[in-house]
Order: sequence, then structure tokens, then C-alpha cells
Amino acid sequence: MMRCPYCGALDTKVTDSRLHGDGDQIRRRRTCLTCKERFTTFESVELNLPRIIKRDGRRVSFDGSKLRAGIARAMEKRPITTEQIDIAINHIKRKLMANVEGDVSAELIGEWVLEELKGLDQVAFVRFASVYRQFEDVQAFHEIIERLQMEPTPEIRRKQHDFLDGKEATQPQASKKGHEL
Repeated sequence: MMRCPYCGALDTKVTDSRLHGDGDQIRRRRTCLTCKERFTTFESVELNLPRIIKRDGRRVSFDGSKLRAGIARAMEKRPITTEQIDIAINHIKRKLMANVEGDVSAELIGEWVLEELKGLDQVAFVRFASVYRQFEDVQAFHEIIERLQMEPTPEIRRKQHDFLDGKEATQPQASKKGHEL
């Protein structure tokens, strides 16, 4: 049963359900039968994820909201959609679930975040790296930017993937003129 966020009534009706993101969530459109307001909920599986080993040695439960907040901070004012952020977070959660060694270090999760950000947006990658890797001088920024300049941008990488997947629509069609039998 889902409580209406507007009037608090427990009588709500699901009017639409569909997969969201990578298919790890279900988006449900609901209508309150009391006040007739509509709202959306997202349903996902609650997982027993491994505990996180912080830099100071403490072990804490995984907190997806902290992960989302860190990524959102890095993505602030960048042309990245909420759905892209959700997909990146789901990739990281899958890696956590696949970890068979038990607890996971916060450093490893930070590296996974950097990997995801690198594929989404270079500016967000540098922002997160500067905090995560605790850059203390301009030289550290310079070095990471030089390394990024040697690699294709996320936009170019996405276009390369489209081409490899056979989705390249901008290929010119060969002219049939003069090639007819």
C-alpha cells in the first residue's frame, strides 16, 4: 500500500508501470482515489550490499544517497540527465553485488565512480577526482587534464559505440549510379 503524498490517504491506484533506467527499477504512475492527485513512485529491489571500509578503518553500511549526492555534486550544471546518473549508480551497485570478497573499501568505490564519470563527462570527472584524490596543488589538476586530453571525449566514445553497434546513421550512402548491371 502506498500513502498519498498530498492528502495521506492509503487508497491509491496504479495507472501505469514501466521499467526505468537499466531495468533495475519500476516506475509507477499512481492516482489517489481520495484527492485525485497523481504522483510517481520508483520501486527497486533492496539489496544486502557489502559494508564499506572507510579510510579511517571504520565499517559502515552502504548508503546510496551519499553516492548519489557525490555524483550529483560533480555533475552540477553539466549536461547529464538524471537517468544517466541512475544508470551510473546502478553500474556501481552491480559491482558491489558482484564483489565476493566481502566488505569493500571506500577507495575502490571512488575509483568506480571515477570510471563512470569519465564515460559521462570530463568536467565532472575532474571535479570528483579533485575531491576524491585530494588535489593539493595546480600541478595535480594539470596532470589529470593532460591525461584526459590524450583520450577521446565521452561524446566521441558514445559515437564510436553507436557505429560499432550498427546505429551510425550519418554514414553517406554509396551512389548506385554507374553500378547497375
